[in-house]
Amino acid sequence: MDKKQENKKIFLEIVQQLRELIKLENIQPGDKLPSERVLSERLNVGRSSVREALRSLELLGLIETRHGGGTFLSSFQSHQLVEIVASFILQENKSIEDVHTTRKMHEKEAIRVICSNEILRQLPVWESLIFRLENDEDAVRDHILRELLIASGNRLALKIWLQLAAYSSKPLKKLTTEDEKPILQNLLKSLQIGNEKDTIEAYEQWMLYLKNTDF
Repeated sequence: MDKKQENKKIFLEIVQQLRELIKLENIQPGDKLPSERVLSERLNVGRSSVREALRSLELLGLIETRHGGGTFLSSFQSHQLVEIVASFILQENKSIEDVHTTRKMHEKEAIRVICSNEILRQLPVWESLIFRLENDEDAVRDHILRELLIASGNRLALKIWLQLAAYSSKPLKKLTTEDEKPILQNLLKSLQIGNEKDTIEAYEQWMLYLKNTDF
C-alpha cells in the first residue's frame, strides 16, 4: 500500500471511530465534541491525524469549529446534501473513487451545456484563462473547473460539485503545471468553438494526468 492509500485508510478508520463515539455518547447536532487531545487519547491515534480528520469533516459541513469555543456537531437538517456525500465517503475505500467519479460527471455535463450554447462559449472568462496559461501565469485547477460549473448555470449542480471538490481539495487546490497547461489550452479553445468531442477528450486527458500525478 502506498503512502496516499495508507493515509486515506487511516483517515477512514478515524472517522468511523468518531461516528461510533458520536452514536455511543448520543452527541446531538449543536453539541460540543471532545477536544483533539481527548479524541487522540480515546481513539489511540496521533493528534495530527485527528486534526486532519476533523478538518475534512468541517469541509464537508458535518462539524463546525467556533473560535475559542471548540468543535461542534453541525445540524444535518441544513446539510442534507453533505450528509449524503459524507455517507459514501465514510463507508469504504471504494467510495473515495466514487466521489471523484461523481464530481467528474458534473464537470463533463457542464462542458456539454457550454458547448451547446453560443452565448456561454463566448464568455470572456475562457479567453482570460487562455491568456493566463499562454503567458505562464499561475492558475488554480479548481478555479478552472468552478468556472465551468458556474457558466453552465445549474446552481444545484454547482452546490453538489463544491462539496465533492472539497473532498478532493488538496490536488485541485494546486497550481497548474507546465505539463498540463497545453492540455488546458486545448480544452478551453475547443470549448470556445463548441467542439464537444475534443473538449471532453482534452478534459479526460487532464483528469488522467491529475490521477497519475496527484490523486
